[in-house]
Amino acid sequence: MSRDAVFASIRASLQGAPRVEQPAPVWHQPAPSEPASLARFLERAAFHACTHERIATLDELPMRALAWLESRTPLTTLWMAAPLAELAWPATLARRSDAAAKDTVAAVSLAFAGIAESGTLVMCSGPESPITHNYVPEFHVIALRIADLVATQEAVWARLRERGAIPRALNLIAGPSRTGDVEQTIQIGAHGPRAVHILLVD
Repeated sequence: MSRDAVFASIRASLQGAPRVEQPAPVWHQPAPSEPASLARFLERAAFHACTHERIATLDELPMRALAWLESRTPLTTLWMAAPLAELAWPATLARRSDAAAKDTVAAVSLAFAGIAESGTLVMCSGPESPITHNYVPEFHVIALRIADLVATQEAVWARLRERGAIPRALNLIAGPSRTGDVEQTIQIGAHGPRAVHILLVD
């Protein structure tokens, strides 16, 4: 049967059929209260092998991020999101906010949101937060404001629509990189960071 004949048959069968109105999609889902939402987020983040600590303000970020990073690797240069570069970092530390290079050891980023139901960090790409910071460094520190914690992934899209500008890329990060390609044995850090540390900002 030709294409035109198929469509003609469909049109004939639909003639006189009542139109079914589809309900509008429901995008907004109210978030749970902070204690339940935060507890769930931390439970799932730990399941994904993330570590975390809580800080009162972003001003504490340089000291706490460096303490965690320097206990794992020597640092002379640190890649970071541009807004974080304005914080009080040591003068001896070189700071870069451009795309990460293949020899980048560590990066510090600022999450757009955290998803409580899955323990996932949501990262928006842009000039101030190159996407390579999420995947190239061995060690990744991610700051997340507790006010930016949402209940579900659907709530993230609602927030993006409210913001009005959709980034070119939206990365969902659930812990360090891992793979089970070799004999189904999990290897951490195969294609990206081998450790992810979350700094929760009140």
